[in-house]
Formats: sequence, C-alpha cells, structure tokens
Amino acid sequence: MSSEKMILGVDPGRSKTGLALVTGTGEVLKTQVALMTEFAEELQVFLADVSIDTIVLGNGTTSQAMTDTLKKLLPGLAINVVEESYSTEEARKLYWELHPPRGLKRLLPLGLQVPPENLDGLAAVVLVRRFIGR
Repeated sequence: MSSEKMILGVDPGRSKTGLALVTGTGEVLKTQVALMTEFAEELQVFLADVSIDTIVLGNGTTSQAMTDTLKKLLPGLAINVVEESYSTEEARKLYWELHPPRGLKRLLPLGLQVPPENLDGLAAVVLVRRFIGR
C-alpha cells in the first residue's frame, strides 16, 4: 500500500468486534466483524500486508480487555481511546451513504430501513473519524 498513514479502528464487543482500516484522511479501505473466539487469527489476516501507524479503540464494552489484547498482538503501537456513544447510529448513517438504496427502496425513508449487514466494522470507522477530527 502507499506511504499514507494507516489507522486501525476497533469497536470492541463481548462476542464480536468491529475492525476498520482507515487512512489518515478518513478514507475507508476495508472493514470486518471479527468473532472474539478467533480474534487474534482474524486480526492477523485483516492486517496482512498492511503497516498501521496507530490504533483507535472505542471506550465501551470490554475496552480494557481489548486494550490488553491489542498490546500483546500489536506491541509498540499507540492505542487511542475515543468516546463510543452513538457510534452505531452514525455507522447506520454511514452505511446508507456508502450504499444508497436502489429501486423502490430509495423511496422509503432511511429511518424505516435496516441495513442488511452487521454495522460493527462501520462503527470502527466512525471511531477513527472521530479521532481524526479532534
């Protein structure tokens, strides 16, 4: 990849965790939802061939345990903790920006529609963008 700054966003949870790879300018490169039972392996695959500069972690559920895990898996990287409140709601809005409804669905208000996929990865994007916007 390029020499642009790469940020790993992490939205921690009990059974699953959202991951996002975002550039320093806020561009989303990829997202994923990792199961906690296989987190180390999934993180390794997610970050294959990528050099990250920093980690942004939400301060919600299991944040301290995830901090400890990330320190073991990615030693030497700074972990920046950000406020996680309402990140899922912002992720839902971001989903519709990235994937606007088509056909007849575009006529329905977005508030009545449910995204067809898990939003934890996009919630991690929201956390990174909050960090960048500081």
